[in-house]
Amino acid sequence: MLPLREASSAEPNTPKSLKSPPRSGESLVLNDLARFGPDCHGCEMSVPESESYCKNLALNHYENFSVASFLLPKSIRQDFYNIYAYCRWSDDLADETPSQATNSSSSQIWNSVDLLEWWRNELRQCFAGNSKHPVFVALRSTLLRHPLPIEPFEKLLDAFCQDQHVNRYQSDEEVLAYCSGSANPVGRILLGLAKTTQADAIRQSDLVCTGLQLANFCQDIRKDALRNRIYLPQSRWTPYSISQDDILQGTKSAPLQNALRDWVYYAREHLVQGLPLVEQVPRWLARDVQLFVRGGLTILENIERAGFDVWNRPIEVTKSQKLMLLGKSILFPRSIRTCKLPGTLTGNLSGQVIGRPLA
Repeated sequence: MLPLREASSAEPNTPKSLKSPPRSGESLVLNDLARFGPDCHGCEMSVPESESYCKNLALNHYENFSVASFLLPKSIRQDFYNIYAYCRWSDDLADETPSQATNSSSSQIWNSVDLLEWWRNELRQCFAGNSKHPVFVALRSTLLRHPLPIEPFEKLLDAFCQDQHVNRYQSDEEVLAYCSGSANPVGRILLGLAKTTQADAIRQSDLVCTGLQLANFCQDIRKDALRNRIYLPQSRWTPYSISQDDILQGTKSAPLQNALRDWVYYAREHLVQGLPLVEQVPRWLARDVQLFVRGGLTILENIERAGFDVWNRPIEVTKSQKLMLLGKSILFPRSIRTCKLPGTLTGNLSGQVIGRPLA
């Protein structure tokens, strides 16, 4: 599975003192826009050059895990690079471009919504056989090898466009609907590469991708708040008498920790119920599914070990944990054994997952 997107950097109503600095990737995105953006003409690359560009983008961007690890067969590795580059550019156009970003090659001013619509048109041109941007030149070569549908690629863009004007969610159902566009299409694209079409596999893939997205939200609740984004649905924080301002302050409190604890268990249930996907996909993909599911579970376990405090310390997968997960993915790609998180009282996706209150 490809790593999932981070929250938008848009923060229209965030107090100045709470605003976070631009992420380090912004300058790289703007430089690439100057080279390959809407105002660029005559910058076409050959297929080998475009694929090299996608490979470098995939291997040099920070993620919890390598995007296309050596676990993948060489015959499919470049396709992972190409798909990742599409997802990375889509995400960056939504998150890394200022609301009024000037392209350095002209006086044209672009905002995220305009750039995403330009990107959507480039995607449609790619599927029609007309590719100019290096990402789409490379992606076109993947489409010639694997007849993937356009729908999941467009659904990702729909979610990124939604991020430009929606920054609050009322219920789990609304968050899950968002994940069905921001996360689940990635899994469905990879199932297409693996030529896996069983209904159970698709359902389990959706659970895995949604679980990874929820784990990311749990990990980044403070960072998202500093950007005026609250993915934790209101139905989960109002029972603890938490206000919107409490979340936006980005400060630890027992009520917030309790709400986060419940959300951690809810995210974990998605990952656990999706893990049997490893039994239905080819062995090469099962290894990567193992790696990312176990990585998501480890993030959630680390949050619990930290006392559900993501406000005062970074929650990451350590190097030793990564090595252990990598080894297990190689040795036991079909394993579906998991251990319950301590403190979980219930665990089902039909409603709230509740744990023991924190002191």
